[in-house]
Amino acid sequence: MDPVAALDVERRAARDPVLAAAVADWRGRLIELDDAASPQAPSDGLWARIEAGIETPSPTPAAALERKPSLFSRLWSDVTALRGAALAGAAASVALAILAGAAYREAQRTPQVIAVLLTSDNRPGAIVEVFADGSSYVAPLSDVSVPSDRIMQVWTLPDRETGPVSLGLLADDGSARLQPVSLPAPKPQQLYEITLEPSGGSPTGKPTGPILFKGFAERPR
Repeated sequence: MDPVAALDVERRAARDPVLAAAVADWRGRLIELDDAASPQAPSDGLWARIEAGIETPSPTPAAALERKPSLFSRLWSDVTALRGAALAGAAASVALAILAGAAYREAQRTPQVIAVLLTSDNRPGAIVEVFADGSSYVAPLSDVSVPSDRIMQVWTLPDRETGPVSLGLLADDGSARLQPVSLPAPKPQQLYEITLEPSGGSPTGKPTGPILFKGFAERPR
């Protein structure tokens, strides 16, 4: 990378743990190359000894005059070119790591499923987005009057054997990014619902209060 691009990556890495980890990983892999990158001129007799150890037919005088140096011999005599090729490969590897990190972050920001939760009279009440890391975002679509001693709690039903699992509690306004929950990847038609529970959440770990909204998930198109 040119100096401006390299400085930009360093600044981003200071704010982005995923990018910082990728850069640190590749620096660790390439440290031996960095240590060995100082110019080293081959000895005068090295190439002669290599050629002497290779059995090749003797060319005719005319062919000998027309023969051009091989790519290997040209590169061998140009240590700067070797270093440039090695550093170019290192830069390409770091760039690939950065692109992989960007793709990973983009995947983390894209919801795996979205559920529109409905009221008892089939009006949209809230929306739930679930992400690859197990976190979820919940936003209300209608006003809810929550008593001071109650709180809204979000649930999902990954399967009937497991039963309902809490995704977290909602603030008074209903909007919240809920912390990751260790569950299998969400699937289409998975049930999500919001219930009204005692302050602090359900005392049993399962829904106990009335269901405010419920709906089924679908993958975003």
